[in-house]
Amino acid sequence: MSSPSSQKNTARTVRGVVFRSPGQEVTVTDVTLAPPGPGEVEVAVAAAGVCHSDLHVIRGEWDHPVPVVLGHEGSGVVTSVGEGVTSLEPGDHVVLSWVPSCGTCRFCVSGRPAACSLVAEVVAPGGVLYDGTSRLSIDGEPAHHYLGVSSFAERVVVPASGAIKVREDAPLDVIALVGCAIATGVGAVRNTAGVEPGATVAVIGCGGVGLSCVQGARLAKAGRIVAVDVVPEKLELARRLGATDAVDARDGDVVEALRALVPEGLDYVFDAIGKIETTEQSIAALGQGGAAVIVGLPPAGRTARFDPLALAEADQRILGSNYGSVDAARDIPALVDLVVSGDLDVESMISARRPLDEAGDALADLASGHALRQLLMMETEKEENRR
Repeated sequence: MSSPSSQKNTARTVRGVVFRSPGQEVTVTDVTLAPPGPGEVEVAVAAAGVCHSDLHVIRGEWDHPVPVVLGHEGSGVVTSVGEGVTSLEPGDHVVLSWVPSCGTCRFCVSGRPAACSLVAEVVAPGGVLYDGTSRLSIDGEPAHHYLGVSSFAERVVVPASGAIKVREDAPLDVIALVGCAIATGVGAVRNTAGVEPGATVAVIGCGGVGLSCVQGARLAKAGRIVAVDVVPEKLELARRLGATDAVDARDGDVVEALRALVPEGLDYVFDAIGKIETTEQSIAALGQGGAAVIVGLPPAGRTARFDPLALAEADQRILGSNYGSVDAARDIPALVDLVVSGDLDVESMISARRPLDEAGDALADLASGHALRQLLMMETEKEENRR
């Protein structure tokens, strides 16, 4: 086998999970991957996390150009770099970021790279990279990237800012979750909300992102952390990860249950689901000066109701949190450090490791509501993924 650097100018065939249109099953098929262009890198994927954002596309709840290679959470090893890339080299271990910030727009320059306008206006909606084109094709026809990543594939080409170099002693499969669930949940607590020691916190929804919010609140030394879900096993895990109380949403009115635990209302409520009812519950459960943080993403076009007078009189806030308001280059390596030190328990959040061929089953299990984060493990290029 030739070295990565000697292959960098050669298109290659990789296996990837392709979605073609609503109502159709995803398929694992051969995809042609062009070499990285200027400012881009190629990464051999070690593991990819299965997230609800992929389900939104499959269900037709979010509009996205097709065909698309799915996946936006993952980790791997750099195999080649394009012209002008000096921050990475073959052999580097990386976590993939689905906001590959440009570094030059007004949001990036002002210290808000998670709001990068190039990503929001070109990369994400167009299913392309910075230059408006794709490195993916199927049977000679262009295919689209998902959120600038497409991690449900053996290899990917991404902007260099979307491959965050991390320490090499961190297990590549485990830290795949740092690229989305962990960064989004912990970031929502730390960056978006700025939860203070002693604060009262509730987290509605204990999937991968919600459990990351719970851990973020624990790390922030919140005084009370209430986990809310309909699955008892998820509530039990939330307690192990730092929740002080649990509310089974099947047992009655969630707001009443939260008020019974914290009569004065909560300082922070994180909606980690993104359904309209959970957003409204998050606002209704707030106390004086509290903040509802909307982390989970609903289908496009949905609207929630709240009483603006009550919100104003109680000096409350509704905060949107995109990708945990992270600065990926700063926050992802720091989060990986917390994983290695044991301060962040990611292994407990992984409910299954599956081969790429089981992507359809993994997505179905996630849709059932009982799976946590599942990892799709790549079977090729093992010698590079383990370096």
